[in-house]
Amino acid sequence: MKIVIPGGSGQVGTVLARAFVADGHGVVVLGRRLYPTRPVSGRTDAGSIRYVEWNGETMGRWASELDGADVVINLAGRSVNCRYGARNRREIKESRVKSTRAVGQAIAEAALPPRVWLQASTATIYAHRYDAPNDEATGIIGGNEPNSPETWRFSIDVAKSWEQAALEAVTPKTRLVLLRSAITMSPDRGGAFDYLLRLVRWSLGGKHGDGQQFVSWIHDCDFVRAIYWLIEHDLSGPVNLAAPNPLPNVEFMRQLQNAWGMRIGLPATEWMLEVGTFLMRSESELVLKSRRVIPSRLLASGFEFKFPTWAEAAQDLCDRWKGIQRPDQS
Repeated sequence: MKIVIPGGSGQVGTVLARAFVADGHGVVVLGRRLYPTRPVSGRTDAGSIRYVEWNGETMGRWASELDGADVVINLAGRSVNCRYGARNRREIKESRVKSTRAVGQAIAEAALPPRVWLQASTATIYAHRYDAPNDEATGIIGGNEPNSPETWRFSIDVAKSWEQAALEAVTPKTRLVLLRSAITMSPDRGGAFDYLLRLVRWSLGGKHGDGQQFVSWIHDCDFVRAIYWLIEHDLSGPVNLAAPNPLPNVEFMRQLQNAWGMRIGLPATEWMLEVGTFLMRSESELVLKSRRVIPSRLLASGFEFKFPTWAEAAQDLCDRWKGIQRPDQS
């Protein structure tokens, strides 16, 4: 297949591109910076990654890459790992909405449009809740909780606008899937798992806040397998990409400590998290909001998770993390 990944230079895009080229597919990454084409070393049957420049807003020569492509996976959008000041808010929202509209326009104008458009969204679109899980049919879309912080409502507004931009595109020959993804856990440096494991290694891997907020996640191998599944099966609309067993933060961190073999894990109170995320130029929402999401549509379609529970996923990720050479490894 020819697979085009706008915004594919981040962690999730790298995980996907690495898997696709290893399987012999050709990948085109649309990005704001150019990189050389990279074949997979040691694999004569492997595909390659080709990088094409775009601005993420307007039509250009990049649009021809979608004409005749098999699949488009749009991951473009400014990182949310920042403080939600006015400028960052504008860039977070506009980078998602404008890039999605541009991709939709390119597909609509293609002579041979791709058969599948997988459009990034987020499990953050659901309400902060503990009482029941959110699935695609019965989940509560957030934004109206009277006592939720304003920054949380902003994230939900972004998610809604992001999906709406894709739904407004007129692409009748292309199947559209909205990827409501939980946090993708991979052992790659700089990702969410790498950060959480660093806390555990430094004996700071206790609960966050009261620890009762649910954590939804997906192992990177299952994420790749789910993307292949969505390419090959006739699903459209919102699909939750999350392992079927979310769990409270206190248990999530405890199981990660067990996987690493760490007995001590100091907790972080809510005020400590507010101070810490401020100093790190991030937002406490990323750890305090309860994300209790289940993948009902994936399961109903017959998809089976290789890592359905966090304990086994965390053990695999820790083992793989140890196998990666890092200059700061301890």
